[in-house]
Amino acid sequence: MPKNVRVDWHGAAVARRATRGADRGAAAGAEHVQDVAVRRAPTRTGALRASARTVAEPGTGTAAVTFDADYAVYQHEDLTYQHDDGGPKFLETAMVSERDTVARLAQAEIRRALGT
Repeated sequence: MPKNVRVDWHGAAVARRATRGADRGAAAGAEHVQDVAVRRAPTRTGALRASARTVAEPGTGTAAVTFDADYAVYQHEDLTYQHDDGGPKFLETAMVSERDTVARLAQAEIRRALGT
């Protein structure tokens, strides 16, 4: 004897929740990278470290870390500069070394948003 099964599909609601979780995860990951990069950045006056910002793009699951001091690019890219603390490639090395942590932060936020 056949049985009827009813399935209610909530795909759009699940996608919205997942997107919100991805947004929060990207922001959390970027903030973590920012914290690490700030500790690695040169600190002569503190202005470079103070110029660090995290910017999230809502609805995209993306975020960016920037250092907007006028000389940030030079400090980051010029390998010949000598520093008492910190050094070049402070943002790049933070992104590479923290990629697993960023992934875990994003996964946790998506799972939390989905209730799993």
